[in-house]
Amino acid sequence: MDRKKSEEFYTKLKSQLLDTSLWPSKYLYKFIVPSNGTQIKEIEQIFDNTGAVINTKQSSKGTYTSVSIIVNMKNPDAVIAKYKEVSKVEGVISL
Repeated sequence: MDRKKSEEFYTKLKSQLLDTSLWPSKYLYKFIVPSNGTQIKEIEQIFDNTGAVINTKQSSKGTYTSVSIIVNMKNPDAVIAKYKEVSKVEGVISL
């Protein structure tokens, strides 16, 4: 995603989060990662010490793993900051 589209996405997401939730609030992150890499560990490190509940499930062929993370976030900016951190991990698809 180019920088301009990325910023537009995060601006729209922040607006939606402000409209739909009272903060602080639990937030569900969902990512898809290749099963054979280090991405799951990298994502776990990003959410380390946040009280996050992390669940993983491999695809039927075992090629990909879905990572679901439920964590209490203080505001939409904190949610977006985590998305930006995870976006630096190679091969991760945010849902």
